Amino acid sequence: MPPAPEAATKPAILPFPFAMPASPEELLAYLADLGVETTTVDHPPLFTVEDSQNLRGEISGGHSKNLFVKDKKGRLFLLVVEEDAVVDLKRAHDKIGAQGRVSFGSAELLEEVWGVRPGAVTPFGAINDKAGLVSVVLDEAMMRHERLNFHPLVNTRTTGLKSADLVKFLRATGHEPLVVALGQDQAPVE
Repeated sequence: MPPAPEAATKPAILPFPFAMPASPEELLAYLADLGVETTTVDHPPLFTVEDSQNLRGEISGGHSKNLFVKDKKGRLFLLVVEEDAVVDLKRAHDKIGAQGRVSFGSAELLEEVWGVRPGAVTPFGAINDKAGLVSVVLDEAMMRHERLNFHPLVNTRTTGLKSADLVKFLRATGHEPLVVALGQDQAPVE
């Protein structure tokens, strides 16, 4: 008897062969094991979008900012939007399924759950969230880029990959991404 349609389309979750948090090298090896082609550029530490814009050089593709937030019930979200997107945190909860308004998660919580420090926040942190505590939300406009760039768990490198491969990676880590319009026609981040 053939498998149910859901079973046929469910992506395989690859096991993580390392302890948390993963190193950039372990992340890149994991991506390679998934068949994801990447390019990585080394650079001085980047802490803000402005730093990134000034120092990254000519790295092609979309660039992001990543907002680690929690809702009133303590549910965690990573909002991944284009670097110049404007996100209204007073209304984001309506689009992401959060309970009440969201607020920024602490640096300690970010490091504990996502395995990265402020300044290196990235969707690649999903590799460290084995418990699946963080819901990843990708901005629809950002996902229109063929190629996207993120820090590979540290802010001294930038790794580029196809946008479809970002989704492939997130699914392989057990994080089914939600793709919604987060950064369009909204008020500034507060």
